[in-house]
Amino acid sequence: MSVAIGQPAPDFTLATDGGGSVALAELRGRPVVLYFYPKDDTPGCTTEACGLRDAMPDFSALDAEIIGVSKDSVKRHDNFKAKYELPFRLGADTDGAVCEAYGVWVLKKNYGREYMGIERATFLIDGAGTVREIWRKVRVKGHVEAVLEAARAL
Repeated sequence: MSVAIGQPAPDFTLATDGGGSVALAELRGRPVVLYFYPKDDTPGCTTEACGLRDAMPDFSALDAEIIGVSKDSVKRHDNFKAKYELPFRLGADTDGAVCEAYGVWVLKKNYGREYMGIERATFLIDGAGTVREIWRKVRVKGHVEAVLEAARAL
């Protein structure tokens, strides 16, 4: 399955760091930056998360909610969040259902090896729950700025 701009964002409920949970439906009325990343505490994922952390005052000024999603466990998310002082929730999609719903669980190739994994992607969802922007195969450099610019335009 895949998601397209202008479509309703697939709803979900995920366990999060700190023993909490997050449901997309509960965030109606405010913009949501939903970003998918392959693995906690790896170089690209850490750079992306820290970039979003550093831009949090700008996103907060827009009343935007940031949610990071990977297949890592809640415990791994707790450690990652504490290590880098991340001020947003990390959803544990351990069964991969949300990754599947958003079309980010894909065949990847690395050094001639093929495997299934999470494609780094970001979805900007407006207050009505509609997907307004999608970034796939994200390159971390400059990405946070692009997302912030799009969020300001909502």
